[in-house]
Amino acid sequence: MAVEFRDEQPMKHEIGSRTYIVADVEPLDVDGVRTVEVGVALWLVGFVALLPFYGRLEDAGNVWWLWTCLAGFGLGLFGLEYCRRRRKARAAERRAAG
Repeated sequence: MAVEFRDEQPMKHEIGSRTYIVADVEPLDVDGVRTVEVGVALWLVGFVALLPFYGRLEDAGNVWWLWTCLAGFGLGLFGLEYCRRRRKARAAERRAAG
């Protein structure tokens, strides 16, 4: 297996007196599925962590914290399904393009 060395220079942008060098790097999480999965998991952890304190939350008038976590979890599930469908569509588009 041969290693290919290239002497390509990254793109440069000059704005005013500053020069910005932009490397040709692919983003790590293009479809956002992993990011949304982590967010959904954190909302669920927040909900479960607040459950033992329901009485205290009720006494302080902060029960909405619990329901906010549940709503974040539920809405996150919709977002997760959206991101997964988008990932499948992009993969099908790549396969069709060749």
